[in-house]
Amino acid sequence: MNGQNTPTDAGSKVAAFRAEYYDDATGIGAARPRLSWRMVPGGADWIQGAYEIRARRALAGSVAKGAGEEAVAGKNLAAGGDGWAETSGRVEGDSSVLVPWPFAELASRERVELQVRVWRKGSGISGPWSDTLAIEAGLLSPSDWTARFVGPEAAGAPSGSVPGAGDGKPAGPTAGNPAGGGAPAAAAPCPYLRKGFRLGEGLAGARLYASALGLYQCYLNGHAVGDRLFAPGWTAYDARIDYQTYDVTGLLRAGDNAFGAILAEGWYKGRLGFEGGRKNVWGDRLGFIGQLELTYRDGRRETIVTDESWRASTGSILSSGIYDGERVDLTLEPEGWKEPGFDDSGWRAVSAVDRPTDLLVAGTVPPAREIETLPVREVIASPSGKTLLDFGQNIAGSLRLRVKGKAGDKITVRHAEVLENGELGTRPLRLAEATDCWILRGEGEEILEPLFTYHGFRYAEIDGWPGELDPTRIEARVIHADMGRTGWLETSDALVNRLHENVRWGLKGNFLSVPTDCPQRDERLGWTGDIQVFAPTATFLYDSAPFLESWLRDLAAEQKKLGGAVPPVIPNAMGESFGAAAWGDAATVIPRVLHERLGDAGVLETQFESMASWVDYIAENAGERRIWDSGFQFGDWLDPTAPPNEPWAARTAKEIVATAYYARSARIVAESARILGKKEAEAKYAEIAGKAAAAFVSEYVTPSGRMMSDAETAYSLAIAFDLMPTEAQKARAGERLAQLAMEGGYRIRTGFVGTPIVCDALCRTGHYREAYRLLTQTEKPSWLYPVTMGATTMWERWDSMLPDGSVNPGEMTSFNHYALGAVADWMHRTVGGIEAVEPGFRRIRVAPRPGGGMTKSEARHLSPYGEIAVRWEIDGGEFRLEATVPPNCRAELRLPGTDRGEEVGSGTHTRRVPYVDPDVRGAYTADDKTGEILADPPAFGALMGVLERFKAPGYVKAIIFGEKGVKLGTALKMLPDPDPAIKAINEAFAEAHAAASSARAAAAPANNERRAP
Repeated sequence: MNGQNTPTDAGSKVAAFRAEYYDDATGIGAARPRLSWRMVPGGADWIQGAYEIRARRALAGSVAKGAGEEAVAGKNLAAGGDGWAETSGRVEGDSSVLVPWPFAELASRERVELQVRVWRKGSGISGPWSDTLAIEAGLLSPSDWTARFVGPEAAGAPSGSVPGAGDGKPAGPTAGNPAGGGAPAAAAPCPYLRKGFRLGEGLAGARLYASALGLYQCYLNGHAVGDRLFAPGWTAYDARIDYQTYDVTGLLRAGDNAFGAILAEGWYKGRLGFEGGRKNVWGDRLGFIGQLELTYRDGRRETIVTDESWRASTGSILSSGIYDGERVDLTLEPEGWKEPGFDDSGWRAVSAVDRPTDLLVAGTVPPAREIETLPVREVIASPSGKTLLDFGQNIAGSLRLRVKGKAGDKITVRHAEVLENGELGTRPLRLAEATDCWILRGEGEEILEPLFTYHGFRYAEIDGWPGELDPTRIEARVIHADMGRTGWLETSDALVNRLHENVRWGLKGNFLSVPTDCPQRDERLGWTGDIQVFAPTATFLYDSAPFLESWLRDLAAEQKKLGGAVPPVIPNAMGESFGAAAWGDAATVIPRVLHERLGDAGVLETQFESMASWVDYIAENAGERRIWDSGFQFGDWLDPTAPPNEPWAARTAKEIVATAYYARSARIVAESARILGKKEAEAKYAEIAGKAAAAFVSEYVTPSGRMMSDAETAYSLAIAFDLMPTEAQKARAGERLAQLAMEGGYRIRTGFVGTPIVCDALCRTGHYREAYRLLTQTEKPSWLYPVTMGATTMWERWDSMLPDGSVNPGEMTSFNHYALGAVADWMHRTVGGIEAVEPGFRRIRVAPRPGGGMTKSEARHLSPYGEIAVRWEIDGGEFRLEATVPPNCRAELRLPGTDRGEEVGSGTHTRRVPYVDPDVRGAYTADDKTGEILADPPAFGALMGVLERFKAPGYVKAIIFGEKGVKLGTALKMLPDPDPAIKAINEAFAEAHAAASSARAAAAPANNERRAP
């Protein structure tokens, strides 16, 4: 072994300084926000020894000087010339992630600017002060609100209302479904609200605090405020409603001004759920609240608020629904309504909507935005003559059209993820119309895009385009929460790379406001089981902590209503009152993941009551036996061996899943209590965990390590959750798991519970070869089968599309469902070689374990301390590693074939060792098991040729295909004259192996890449 470190030290310079998880901390809802910083990389063995934070603030209630603003006269504190009046002093220690606030807490509206500098451990010289971080508190108390929610005056049932609306019940009969239970009638037109007002001279700063019961888009003087979409987002509205803070100084002027807003039903009032869904889950009246606070240079303050002086009407948006799309008649848009001077005397009065302002909290989830656009890849004429657009990538978002036409021209766009028989494949959408429609105003070029809806699609059908279609005037808007990317993985296998991209696009399509299961059909709900298994992958790929922490607050709120049960979707749009294993365990698993990956112990503190209540709920249901075998359970949902219309009918018993998760969650709560210093709780839940684990073993595990349910998920749970009491039992369980994988032809036979952990379970018991064979399998069901079928996102079912290109006839056939992409977390750790040993990746294990014929990999992760990068390559019998460790961190390097790890500090480290592929093998022989031979395509072809040549009888073939743990030679002994056949099969295997080796050698210059379609 040889190696070298890069010795250059970039110095003690801070590269990134943030409050909580935000670079822009305007309107923050924390009075004592935690602070984090990263150092510029490059310093070898760099460890922080101390830090200092300094601050300068504006007086509470004033608006400090910001971009494009003039300072408020006499309102900026200036101490010591440059204004840095407060300091933490030099604080000894290496903390740099989520450091406690060192000053007096912020008051509402208060603005503070901060800088930090650090000392390297052992150095008496500090680095330079960081760039300035500006923090501005939002409205931190309900008493800060003088505005009220207002909406159009109620005047009987609104247009398009559904019988039973307002009670949260399923929708009633409709024209399209007279029996009821189908899609409800179109929503009512979107309300338009406005108010005119005058401003004096000398405006210094303006802040708008806004929210809605429903969705809103507000305007000042004709300009849209901000670029966020779907505000205020989806929360458990009866527990909390997010509000947003906007700096609107540049949108106002002296004299006449206009303040307007458009509202839509969104998730608050619109239809939610399948089989017709439910309307008005959280309320039956839309409302808007806006508080515009103005500060003048002479210190005067003025506030414009929503109240009964506002006026209401309707406009061009005839209906808008999350599932069904948007209908717009631009000829009905009131011209100039957003501008000053508009005559709104003909508009209706508004009235207060009864919602307390103490539900309003500063939003923490990253805003949904248009992140990128995609051009039309291909224009397709369908067999029926429809015009179809292919954007080449399955996304969540909508279209933007730039079109010229006559007044009254109607353009309709329908969306779908796939084509079926050459036409738009809308059957998987169920009762979601996913259709946008516009009637043109006919005044020059018009830009058409929906305001309050989104769709999951790759293809769009467009009808009514004036004249000849110009695809350059159409683009797809990719919309998701604006999270920074933090994770990358690329290997020498192009199919695996495409799989990883599909995982990433699946995340993007389902992280809009809450983590949804799918973005296309009449569902799009925050299913707890999906995100429970996917959270480790999400936190590697994107800066998703604030997104998930916001959702966890809703989980805790919904759970509290049910006495500890965690409903299967959050927010609880379905009104369910039960908790189920693996789904409800999101309450414990996700906080643990956030602590492990982000170093955030605060989330454990915030969620601890929820975590403990969930385990208490299970304990009550499990009783003294500690076996959870009562109530409804999803089990190993969508086990591919289950009938298409019975997704719960898995091979692993539901009580095994439930009891395994019981033990795991109890352990998580005990460990969280230890971290938080809650000694009594630690002892309580450690005892529960121990008894649940013992009960699991006693009930479901034999002394030799076999499971009651002899299925992959059962063994994976026992191994991955560390439930086997002895190493011998664990080893035997691993052997059986590997055997089952072989008997299944290295095709997936696990559902939502087993699939994320089966590769980990195999590797923990030394069966890397089997794990990689599962990963690289291309026959269905497998991770790569959808890739070979052209998938660009993860599918809900392994065979959502069948080999002939038809859509699976089952009801659940989403083509954008991230749960099964949870395997990417194993890929990051095992293929890429990046694993957190201490919270926040403070200590890292760099231990790539090649397999599957891959010859190189590059993985990167932007951790709280900086970027971790691991690159490896196999060439000429040598394994080469390059690992970059960020400042303030240490890593253990563990190379293939070595017995012990090597501890290193920050910097870039290169290592080389001789390499022999531990998974390589020679030609198969008759002494190998039939299952291994049948799972290897070249060997399988050779075997079938010999069986045909020797006219093997049916009973011999039955043994070979039915008894996959039997040696091939044992089956061939059943032939009347077996020896010639055995000799022939050995020769055929040798020839097949030689041909495959030659093919691999020919592909060596391309690193044996398998190309994605």
